[in-house]
Amino acid sequence: MIDIKHHGAVNGVTGSCHELFLNDDTSVLIDCGMFQGAESAGAESDNLKLNFPITTVKALFVTHCHIDHVGRIPSLISAGFNGPIYASEATARLLPLVLEDTLKIGVTRDKNLIRQFLTLLHQLIQPVEYRQWHHATSCDNLKFRFNPAGHILGSAYIEFDCLVGQQKERILFSGDLGAPYAPLLPAPKSPWRTDRLIIESTYGDKQHEQRRIRRQNLQQIISRCLEDAGTVLIPAFSIGRTQELLYELEDIIHRQKGSSWEEIDVIVDSPLAAKFTEHYRELSDLWDAEAKSRKIEGRHPLSFDQLITIDSHADHLKLVNYLKSSGRPAIVIAASGMCAGGRIVNYLTELLPDPRTDVLFVGYQAKGTPGRDIQKYGAEKYRVSGGYVYLDNQKIDIKAQVHSISGYSAHADQKDLINFVKRMGHKPKEIRIVHGDNDAKRILKTEMQEICPAAEILIPG
Repeated sequence: MIDIKHHGAVNGVTGSCHELFLNDDTSVLIDCGMFQGAESAGAESDNLKLNFPITTVKALFVTHCHIDHVGRIPSLISAGFNGPIYASEATARLLPLVLEDTLKIGVTRDKNLIRQFLTLLHQLIQPVEYRQWHHATSCDNLKFRFNPAGHILGSAYIEFDCLVGQQKERILFSGDLGAPYAPLLPAPKSPWRTDRLIIESTYGDKQHEQRRIRRQNLQQIISRCLEDAGTVLIPAFSIGRTQELLYELEDIIHRQKGSSWEEIDVIVDSPLAAKFTEHYRELSDLWDAEAKSRKIEGRHPLSFDQLITIDSHADHLKLVNYLKSSGRPAIVIAASGMCAGGRIVNYLTELLPDPRTDVLFVGYQAKGTPGRDIQKYGAEKYRVSGGYVYLDNQKIDIKAQVHSISGYSAHADQKDLINFVKRMGHKPKEIRIVHGDNDAKRILKTEMQEICPAAEILIPG
């Protein structure tokens, strides 16, 4: 009997990992992600470790290469998995970069071990084209198709055609769906039909601001910040959010010719983000029509005059100290997006106590992450009375201004998630809602029941 088990992203928004069973002896995984924030200490998780047997697992399908969807792949391989890893062509290029970084930060600095892992990883990765049906070489009677999800470069939702005995089903795993009108990437298009749907719900209870409004808010907030002669810190994940921000900032600067905006330094302090941005440029055939037209005009949305990239750790530390002492207006984009590690931590440690500093959040902050704490305790009522956050076990006072623009999320909002299902010609008979906080899942379930009254709608626990 065809069955589905969930090994993550059921008690929150990280650790995505789902197992599709074709029979008792054969299964495939859809994603194998790392838990983050408070979820990394939950009953279902131990961050990088696997919490399930892999004896039946014949293949891994990767929806996209964010760490909460791929971070446990090293553990999967070290446990003995040697089946194919199917991914879109862009994800296949980016995945080794993500996992190499994951190993360096969280596992080992041994170059030989990392090299051996990457060699094996390259042997297992099987790039596949979008919109084409393929047979899974390791599983009889299983076909699959990757479709653009519009979340980050290479992201996909995956359809499976399963035939087990007399039982035939089409099962769709959404991965993370992107928002329409987001910079750079086309919006996802709904499939004609599916029998079962496993769908994310990160913003299942919220509506994003319109792109025009959020860009205005970005410009207004940064303009006010720069008047304070301080640094604007934007925590952002290396892939997806960083490139969208660069795209939007280039457009703002382009529209403000002759103004002080042309003198602003836009600093990307992340070697990994720089590598991803290079891949984004190289894979411009995957951009949306607007981004392609800017390139034809001779503009460089991801490589403009004000853009500075910091590579070495020594240069990073020099820049942190320079910005702390000088107060020079600058925009710094650095990972990680939830402030749980990476170079952004050094900036926050040194600059959060400085009232000239502004911190701008443009993405979701999971419970238990430093980013969520800074959002909460950087609010005016806490900042005046002594708000603080712990970073690397240090208590850091928050005197900086803290802002949030939710509309820059790379995730679909409630309306987008509903439309994804509403636009299907043949609605699913079962919907499983995952990858969201409890309220988001509960509210999205109510909305889904209205458009799919005959469907069984489940919230796995």
